Amino acid sequence: MNFRELVEIVGSSPVFETGLLVAGAVDPDGIRSQLSRWTREGRILQLRRGLYALAPPWRQCIPHPFLVANRLARGSYVSGAAALAHAHAIPEYVAEVTSVTTGRPQSRTNAYGRFSFRHLKGDLFFGYRLLDLGGDQQAFVATPEKALLDVIHLHPGGENRAYLEALRLDYGVFCLETLAQLAARSRSPKLVRGAEGVRRLAAATPSYRPL
Repeated sequence: MNFRELVEIVGSSPVFETGLLVAGAVDPDGIRSQLSRWTREGRILQLRRGLYALAPPWRQCIPHPFLVANRLARGSYVSGAAALAHAHAIPEYVAEVTSVTTGRPQSRTNAYGRFSFRHLKGDLFFGYRLLDLGGDQQAFVATPEKALLDVIHLHPGGENRAYLEALRLDYGVFCLETLAQLAARSRSPKLVRGAEGVRRLAAATPSYRPL
């Protein structure tokens, strides 16, 4: 395989994996050697072992960081502050994409940003959906309600009023009934307290209008 053939195969894909190229009657070691050489030459970007993206000017689209996060750790979804910022639920720009996974926690940095993966128990792994990111890209992302609950769960004292106030939430983004339902489903007293705390703060906010 030469580089032109690689571009023809993966040019329209935001990212690609080695497995796509070594299927069939090819020399897997030869393909991996070429990928290493093209990485050194700056023609492709290695995002993790076995995961790559074409570098400019050969790429046809820029991978969305949420899609990259999903592909860095299979069986994960974007949550936390990154998902809240994407939903315009918090005012801050979030530089790091946080995801949750039932696997081991880890962090990675590559050409498309900083990515962290936090461990979540299997019985809390719900409340996400496949989100359209534009440009024919999709990723699994928490709903605003579940992203907030994940923030509360992962931070010590996350259910406390002072912490919730510091988030500067736009309460109008959330369905507080859904928030309460998800907290009840978790069977976590901490999340139930957090959801109730959010409800009280929203009720005390003059500009709040429930969904």
